[in-house]
Amino acid sequence: MHVHIECDDHGHTDMPDAFRDAAQQHFGAAHDPLDVAAVAEHYRSRNMAAVVFTVDHEATTGHPPISNRHLAEQAAEHADVLIPFASIDPARGKAAIEEARILVEDYGVKGFKFHPNLQSFFPNDPAAYPLYEQIQALGVPALFHTGQSGIGAGMPGSGGIRLKYSNPLALDDVAVDFPELRIIAAHPSFPWQDEALAVAARHNHVYIDLSGWSPKYFPASLIQYANTMLQDKVLFGSDFPLLPPDRWITDFDKLEIKPKVRPKIMKDNAIRLLELTDAPATGPGRDQPGASAASNSSNEALAAAKPST
Repeated sequence: MHVHIECDDHGHTDMPDAFRDAAQQHFGAAHDPLDVAAVAEHYRSRNMAAVVFTVDHEATTGHPPISNRHLAEQAAEHADVLIPFASIDPARGKAAIEEARILVEDYGVKGFKFHPNLQSFFPNDPAAYPLYEQIQALGVPALFHTGQSGIGAGMPGSGGIRLKYSNPLALDDVAVDFPELRIIAAHPSFPWQDEALAVAARHNHVYIDLSGWSPKYFPASLIQYANTMLQDKVLFGSDFPLLPPDRWITDFDKLEIKPKVRPKIMKDNAIRLLELTDAPATGPGRDQPGASAASNSSNEALAAAKPST
């Protein structure tokens, strides 16, 4: 449910070099930026499917984002393993609302990624609400970074990236004000794990993805809730390329997760959340260039992945 595309096929990266270097040092994951094709091959070789996206943070950092449209078109070329999400900074205002519609209807995008720290906004800021309203009307999920961020870690002044924006309690307001919007709180939300659990337990459409942390560091409360009342709302994430899925799964296998819960976390909950089926894709945009394949991406990825993943 959580994989980053770090560069496009022209070499343009998703963040300034200083931020990338600091993040790789924080995660201990030095590597060249990976594009769509490289990520697709990594997951195809493991018979796994992945939700992929970039992050639009130009208003904060001045760094132009990787094109959502181009990413979706490329994901369509690897529809057996990739499911495209998009990222639009709410700071883009009215233009963001129309672009969200185009991305879903014409490019087959299946959801939207927000990074409040990098985008410098509180998720419950009313200025972002028109964009949420559009996403809710389009019927796709919104995924929000929560908790600690490795982006900016170790840089002077953390590169200007502030943690205050990523408290998951702000998602309580979003869930109340948009009751049909499916919300994913990304990552174990250190230092606000209990807030994240409370919000997910309270609202029908709030989920938690487990990306960005090795499972060996999961707090006991997260494991307890994942085994019980949130077993249908917790999602395998990884956060590749910064955290490889192989390492994540190896560590997850060592946790005391109930046998009936493991397949839910690893695959079944995502299938239900993303409304994946093996039926042919239908709806607007299938006749647009590149859109038909993108619209089918979730179905082909579902067919390719085995229950163990």
